[in-house]
Amino acid sequence: MSDSKGSEIHQEVHEKNITVGGNAAFHNYINDFAHIEDPLERRRLALQKIDDASFGWYHVRAILVAGVGFLTDSYDIFAINLGISMMTYVFWGGNIPSSTSTLLKVSTSVGTVIGQLGFGTMADIVGRKKIYGLELIIMISATVLQCTVGPAPGVSFPAVLTFYRIIMGIGIGGDYPLSSIITSEFATTKWRGAIMGAVFANQAFGQIAAGIVALVLVAGYKNDLVGVANGAECGAACIKACDQMWRILVGLGAVPGCIALYFRLTIPESPRYTLDVDANVNKGAADIGKFVSGEKGDAENDQVARLERAPTAVEAVEIQTPKASFKDFCHHFGQWKYGKILLGTAGSWFCLDVAFYGLGLNTAVILQAIGYAGNGDIYTVLYNSAVGNLILICAGSLPGYWVSVFTMDIIGRKPIQLFGFFILTVLFCVIGFAYHRLSDGGLLGLYIVCQFFQNFGPNTTTFVIPGECFPTRYRSTAHGLSAASGKVGAIIAQTALGTLIDYHCHRDGLKKNCWLPHVMEIFALFMLVGLFTSLLVPETKRMTLEEVTEKYHDEIDPSAYGRSVVGSNSTSAGSTMSEQV
Repeated sequence: MSDSKGSEIHQEVHEKNITVGGNAAFHNYINDFAHIEDPLERRRLALQKIDDASFGWYHVRAILVAGVGFLTDSYDIFAINLGISMMTYVFWGGNIPSSTSTLLKVSTSVGTVIGQLGFGTMADIVGRKKIYGLELIIMISATVLQCTVGPAPGVSFPAVLTFYRIIMGIGIGGDYPLSSIITSEFATTKWRGAIMGAVFANQAFGQIAAGIVALVLVAGYKNDLVGVANGAECGAACIKACDQMWRILVGLGAVPGCIALYFRLTIPESPRYTLDVDANVNKGAADIGKFVSGEKGDAENDQVARLERAPTAVEAVEIQTPKASFKDFCHHFGQWKYGKILLGTAGSWFCLDVAFYGLGLNTAVILQAIGYAGNGDIYTVLYNSAVGNLILICAGSLPGYWVSVFTMDIIGRKPIQLFGFFILTVLFCVIGFAYHRLSDGGLLGLYIVCQFFQNFGPNTTTFVIPGECFPTRYRSTAHGLSAASGKVGAIIAQTALGTLIDYHCHRDGLKKNCWLPHVMEIFALFMLVGLFTSLLVPETKRMTLEEVTEKYHDEIDPSAYGRSVVGSNSTSAGSTMSEQV
């Protein structure tokens, strides 16, 4: 008995001897909350600490860890566009059937829809940490397997490659909701939009990386490609060179994923999930303290135990939040005042992606306008394709992404999205109705401006807003639904609208792509619809996630309303909140 009591006294003395703040090198972050007796107050201060934190290295690390996934995503998607032009000479003699080309490109989007819905739901059920990194493992594995695919008498090469790209798409899809909500829930309120936008902007770097790798490969195999006029003249050396090029190009997409995998597997659980869904105040507070101090990983069990041993003079009130379930999800979003937000995020993303992916239908014409149409021998075709795409990305997409990042928390998400849809509606109308009166230079200019305002506009904001405007228990599911709606739009653009550009061209004796102006007019209509659906989304600039949930979902955070305790000398949490609200 005396030994036990002595041990407790020794433990208490030991904890008191630990300095409250530590020093610059070793911050005793646990003591930031250990002296707080009321768990609700402890929760409030912990969230305030992460919301009010200055932009620091831990935010940069979060951007890099989450952003490398989007770099890999866009690299893999963009690389196959360049890779198909290489494998065409290996398996189809230089003339790949349009149906096969479309299948290989769309297959990733099909898998992405599955991943967005599946991983989005799982992250709300089992937690963010438990599955963060799994989507990267799927992407890495599928990427490596693609490089091993080859033709055989009993195996269809396009079918197997399509299967692996669908699997890879599942991993890519999982990255959307997970990276968005993890970044959102760890970010400081003041710069949350910029941090989330910076994660998403890594897509541009992925596209640039794919273009540069393709350019290096084409230059490296130049001697095997120069002078070969077409697929019919592509001999053994040429075929081998093209085969090795597309495999290296696709396979290198696994490298950034491998680098980031360790950091994703060791990232701590989202503190808001721990606090709001697991209802573990001490664990959430300890994880927040450790994250803000710049250390990696979850708080240790003994550190959490110190918070649990801290003297608690009052009885804590249980935080009453609805439990996540399919029934509750349907009930919550079945109400118009809440459901309209989900309709706004999903509808605007759907409309945006129809045009975002459909704009690729015009790329061949644009490359011709800038002199990179790919005419000449195989070396020139592949070289021009890589360089031309790099020029278009650097001219329009890259600046658009980063202008969004730097203005997101100043202008606001909703104004950027509304103006983006408005200007895109105008631009697509101009391209569609004046297509035959535009010069090559004019068409090029409009194309680049479209690329700019897609990224300094709805392409970035449709990713950011769903990661902020939903309750914690459904944040990932709702983001996954919104993102999946976008990819359904991409599939429609790449299949249905992709075939429309040649509608009745041969029958009427017209040149190829004769219906392209009308397709641009259809895109303008989608942009107009996106403008109206954007009116349904809320503005979340400079609001904490708890303030957003309270304002738009009527779910009050009890810790924001002072110390509410059970007992004869104080009111209940519910009555206290009712009085103050």
